[in-house]
Amino acid sequence: MRLLETPDDTDFRHSAREWLDANVPREKRPHDGWEQREFDLTWQKRQYEAGWAGISWPTEYDGKGLPLVRQAIWHEEYARAGAPQIGAMFIGLSHAGPTLIVKGSEEHKQRYLPAILKGEEVWCQGFSEPGAGSDLASLTTSGRIEDDHLVVNGSKIWTTYGPVADLQELLIRTSSEKPRHKGLSWVICDLRSEGVSIRPIKAMSGYTHFCQIHYDDVRIPIENVVGDIDGGWSVAMATLGFERGTGTIGHQMELSRWMDQLVRMARELPGPCGEERAIDNGEVAGQLARLKADVAALQAMTSMAIARNMRQEVPGAEGNLVALQFGELVRRVHGFAFELAGNEAFERDGPWGDWPYEYLDGFKWGIGGGTLEIRRNTIGERLLGLPKGRS
Repeated sequence: MRLLETPDDTDFRHSAREWLDANVPREKRPHDGWEQREFDLTWQKRQYEAGWAGISWPTEYDGKGLPLVRQAIWHEEYARAGAPQIGAMFIGLSHAGPTLIVKGSEEHKQRYLPAILKGEEVWCQGFSEPGAGSDLASLTTSGRIEDDHLVVNGSKIWTTYGPVADLQELLIRTSSEKPRHKGLSWVICDLRSEGVSIRPIKAMSGYTHFCQIHYDDVRIPIENVVGDIDGGWSVAMATLGFERGTGTIGHQMELSRWMDQLVRMARELPGPCGEERAIDNGEVAGQLARLKADVAALQAMTSMAIARNMRQEVPGAEGNLVALQFGELVRRVHGFAFELAGNEAFERDGPWGDWPYEYLDGFKWGIGGGTLEIRRNTIGERLLGLPKGRS
């Protein structure tokens, strides 16, 4: 399945391609820390000033108000041009922003959405806890009401881009008397608040995108609650719907570019059985064909998700299909690069690209936003109507 383009869509594609070819940064994006943050913010600001930010976001919040198909076209051209990862902007653009558009108050939208698009603030997500990973309903970080504030205590972990973030989409328990799913609240936490402490965690890729965040009597204004107090479960499901559905479009297009690189490698490297080119080996060619077909299938599934989202405000459980396919496929593509290139693939910034970082970093897609096992359970229960599995 592919989304049909109108003549206006094609004109949009050509304009996007022309601008990207002329403006994509040629300097290498830093891998980590505040230098990476500043690079990402500067690049986001450049896109905003040229009119290429928030393509499908409402015009009243500095977006362009265009159909989702135009956003998909932008992502395709973005990947084709070899543009840098959105990195530190991912949560704001793919999670927090879309959630605020459908669930936030008018004040939330006016305050936060333009700042995201302008590259002025970095967001992170505060869902997982040391004792509550994929089972969000069991989280214990608490928020008690004192006058016009919530006083938050507890901790969150595996917080991507937390070490360099300004704001956080934070899920907390505001009632211990209601059923697990009905005592939660989704709040906007300013990480510069007193009582917030951040401990970076080095990932196996060698970088510190992750962290654990502790909250010690952190005071958050009541107006920072998105939706209703104790009504955060539905807001969180909207957030995860965006994350698991169309939120990875940019990364999928980048995966397609890596797949093209893998094919080029097979045409230039010698084969495992003495062939002049690896691609002349039947097993290598077969594996490449399977991977390329799976990438095409993923793109078709995403096109279906885009078409569906154009008819509904909040993505449904179908996004788990895309998230499951992507989480498995990204590791298979990067893993095959090591089989194909051997020792050369282990060279950071080597002749075939930074495969070691991409491979190690890719494991997050099978964990973040719900493990692959959780996604399979959700597909079985909510899409196929199967009975819940026994613990």
